[in-house]
Amino acid sequence: MTAPDVSCARCGRSRAAETDTLAALAWACTKENGTERWLCPGCARNHARDIEGKLPDEYW
Repeated sequence: MTAPDVSCARCGRSRAAETDTLAALAWACTKENGTERWLCPGCARNHARDIEGKLPDEYW
């Protein structure tokens, strides 16, 4: 089974462009109201508190 080709919801970076397999595994997936969104490791790290606090996207 292959992973879906996704891009970061914040910066637009593509997971398919990752050359390091460990970096490709570090992507974060969030689901809200049935919508799946992906964040690259950099954006997920920068917005970890916002994500954990469940702040709406428009605040970050």
